[in-house]
Amino acid sequence: MTFPTFLFGLLVASLYAAFYHLARGEGPRSLLYYLLLAWAGFAAGHLVGGWLNWSFLQLGSLNLGAATIGSLIFLGVGDWLGRIERRA
Repeated sequence: MTFPTFLFGLLVASLYAAFYHLARGEGPRSLLYYLLLAWAGFAAGHLVGGWLNWSFLQLGSLNLGAATIGSLIFLGVGDWLGRIERRA
């Protein structure tokens, strides 16, 4: 993967996190949490897509389809797990 492709993937994942943050309407601390989730999910989706040989929405060397799915899964599951309350 080239450096421009890496930066483009980082930008796309950041946009997913920003849109998710706007939809949830929370504070700045949660934006950082969503950014980390989106970046990790985007990277994991890209790597798993390459490993399973999935190639949909391929953009150069970036597997945008699988990366998008990974990012959305990480955002959804991470948000859900972040809302679980602990019992005292």
